[in-house]
This record gives sequence, C-alpha cells and structure tokens, in this order.
Amino acid sequence: MVTVEPESFLEYIIIEYRWLLVITTLMPLSFLWKIWSACRNYVVFTMNSAPKAHERKVKEVQRQVKNWLSGDRKTQLCTGRPTWQTMSFRQGIYKKMFTNIQINLVDVLDVDTKNMTVRCEPLVTMGQLSQTLHRLGLALPVVPELDQLTVGGLVMGTGVETSSHIYGLFQHICVQYELVLADGSVVTCSKEENPDLFYAVPWSYGTLGFLTSVVIKVVPAKKYVRIEYHPYTNLSDLAKRFQEESLKKTHQFIEALLYTKDSGVVMTGDMVDEVGKDGKFNPIGKWYAEWFFKQVEKYLNEYRRGRKATVVEYIPLRDYYHRHTRSFFWELQDIVPFGNNVIFRYLFGWLMPPEVSLLKLTQPEAVTKLYNKAHVIQDMLVPIETLEEAIDVFHKEFEVYPIWLCPFKVFNNPGQLKVHSGDWQMFVDIGVYGVPKAKGFETESSTRRIEQFVTQKRGFQMLYADTYTTREEFRRMFDHTLYDKMRNTLPYCKEAFPEIYGKVNRLVRK
Repeated sequence: MVTVEPESFLEYIIIEYRWLLVITTLMPLSFLWKIWSACRNYVVFTMNSAPKAHERKVKEVQRQVKNWLSGDRKTQLCTGRPTWQTMSFRQGIYKKMFTNIQINLVDVLDVDTKNMTVRCEPLVTMGQLSQTLHRLGLALPVVPELDQLTVGGLVMGTGVETSSHIYGLFQHICVQYELVLADGSVVTCSKEENPDLFYAVPWSYGTLGFLTSVVIKVVPAKKYVRIEYHPYTNLSDLAKRFQEESLKKTHQFIEALLYTKDSGVVMTGDMVDEVGKDGKFNPIGKWYAEWFFKQVEKYLNEYRRGRKATVVEYIPLRDYYHRHTRSFFWELQDIVPFGNNVIFRYLFGWLMPPEVSLLKLTQPEAVTKLYNKAHVIQDMLVPIETLEEAIDVFHKEFEVYPIWLCPFKVFNNPGQLKVHSGDWQMFVDIGVYGVPKAKGFETESSTRRIEQFVTQKRGFQMLYADTYTTREEFRRMFDHTLYDKMRNTLPYCKEAFPEIYGKVNRLVRK
C-alpha cells in the first residue's frame, strides 16, 4: 500500500480528517455557492441582460490581447481562470509563466426555438445550461455528466454522454464558435464560415484563440427517462450486448458499469412523458437517494442471486442527466467514506456534492503526491469492437472498478479525430477512476502501456487526465494536419500560444 508522509501537523489533520473539513466547511460553502449561482443565472437570463453585456465583455478580452500584442510578447497567453477552478484534478504549471487573460463569460445568452439552438458563453456549466433549457422543455442532445463541466472545456477538450452513440461528442452538436484571436480580432466560424477553423477548434485546448461564445443544437425534452437494467456475469456477453445496442441505435441512451472484470450492467434508456406500469418511479436526484452506481450494483447482486434479469425504472430527465454528479461517479467515496450511508444522506445529502474547485483548493501537497502514486483518473477512447480486449488490458494494468463504459460516434470530419473508413465509426469511452489494485502497478509505466495499447488500436485519450506520451507519440495519436495548418495561418498564433502538447503533457501539470 502506498503512503505519503504529511509535511506538517496541520497537513496530517487535513489528510486524516479530510471528511470533517468537507462536511463542516466545503459542503456548506458549495451549497451557498450553488444557491447564489442559480438565483443569479435565473435573473440574468429572465431579464435578458446577458446579450447586451456580451459585446462589452468580448471587447475587454480583445483589449487584454492587444495590450500583450503591443508589449514585448516575452510570454505566451492563456486564460486567467485559476486551475483550481477547473474540473481536472491537475493544476497547470504553465499558468504561472504565461500572461493570463481574464475571461468573465458565464452566461446563457439566448435560446432560439425556431432554429433549435442555444447560444452561451464558455464558462456556462452543464448544470446551469440543463436547468435553463429544462424550464423551456428543451435539452442538449449530449449532456456531459457532471454539473460543473463548462461549455468551453467541453469544446476545447471534449465531452461524451450516453446519447453520443447517436449524436457524437459534444463538439458534434456545436454549430458555431466565436473566438478572439491572437491579433485581437473577433471571428466566428461554422461549417459554412471559416470551416477549417471550425473543425480545428475542438481538442485544441485554447491554443488557437480564446473562445467567447458557442451556438449549440437543442432538442425537445420529455419528463422522464425509461431505463432498463440488464445485468451480466460474463464479459463476452456484456460486450456483445453493449456493442449491439450501440450500433442498432434503437435507444436514446446507452451506458454500462463494470463492477468486476466479468460482471456489470448494461443500461438502455429513452425519453418518455409518463411513468409506465412496467417499472417503478425512481427520483434519484433527491437528497436522500442512494448513490446511483450503488443502486445499479444492487440489481447486479440480485441477478447473481437468481432474481429478475431485467429491471425497469422511470427517472426524471434532469436526475438522469446528472445521475453520477452527487458521488462524482464513485470518487467521493474515497473522500467521504460514509457519504452513501442512509443516515448521512438524510441529514446532509442536500449539501452534496462539494465543489471540485474547493476540494482542489484545500488539497494538501501530501494528498497530491498520493494521487500521483496510487490513483488513476483516465478516459480512454477505443473502437467499440476492441472493448473486450481493452477491458483485459485495463484489468491487467490497473484493476480499478467500477469502470464506466459509454459508446460514442466519431464522424469522418476534418480535425484531430480520424475514423478508419466510412462516414462514421463507433467508439467506446472506458472511464477508470479510483485506486489501482493491479499487482505491480506503477503510475507512469502502467499508464504508458495503456496509452500504447490505445494508440495501437487507433484510439484516443481524453486530455484532462495525465498523458505520459512523448510529443511524437502524441502527434501519432491525434491528426495534427488541419491544426498545424491553422497554427501557421492565424496571425501571431504560434507566438501567442503553445502547442496542445505543451499544455496537456504530464510535465506541465502537478
């Protein structure tokens, strides 16, 4: 077992009794922040004041960039958002060395019900956006899971959800980007206008310009999701069912959770307007509700005991969209071990979850070192037909459970993600979050072997997590042809911004 010695008595207290800090301080502060944010966002959207302020805020971004341009330009540019406010568990060292451009773009600007789009600023969160659209009977086609994920992070990085086998990644539901470039100019791009820039922006990690607004598709929403749970105790059978359901596309939502190498639950879902008689109503978003992944595990255990194979439930739509938020999938059980206890849920569940930003801000150095040595947070994206083989490799190198499986479609568009043939290809996101139990696990070497496997299968790695690839390996994993073209074409781009690798490789993160 890996241990790291605290550097002071205070650090020892914070490590050993972190749950106490979380419960008494971070959870109440997070709750107050959510209340304030919800009220502020509702007022701003209702009064329609955000569109008027947007132009002024964009001009302020331009002013800062032009100031850099007229100076000595000894440093490169990045957003001024502190790294502890981001969803990644890492903090970018580069921010201390770069010129920070302050970007206060946090609002939903407008909803166009005729063209079925929403325009919003990059720091709008998924929780904020799904709540705004829910009141209008609308939803995003792809709603990446956690409340605190931002539109800008999902565009410049990526986002996936259980509807991605139909709609693709988050970038595929975006129809227009507005950016401030390194020369201080404002440009919009879409499939019709500046298409090269439009396709180069996703996965670029802020290395082509500063994103200032995004236009995203929306779809009509219904009240509930009818979800079917299909337990399996054989990996081959589970992988076959998962692949069949993903390719048939007869269900709107598909995901799976693996609890061991050979057992898990495939879930299929569809929007409905009423609760049917074939299943029970399950309001999983209530403060007292059991964590979702624990509820799913119960159905697997019941199946092992010979009970009903398929279970049907009806879940409120927003509860379904954010079903893993309250427990950060299953990461919160390491921070608050008794967080799923029924007494704790009834007494304190309404305060959950704490803000990730506050957890990062109060994380002592010893905990960071421990995460470096004995914790894995990775999303690897591989062709769906390689799923069974991939699970074998992940089990050998990591042995972390549960594992999240989510199918998604990659379209044959210009950009960094390439498909093997045809108009699209189906992939699966393998999400691994937790403490590895694999014999001989070593953070860098084990992750390197996983990265090599993913590259061999012509897959990809989500870049919010640690990447140990070399620059050459990274460029083999991602197609840089269009990206390099835009870097060479856009004015001052190479001078103002590093390459993607310079912002995401392990050496520039702590």
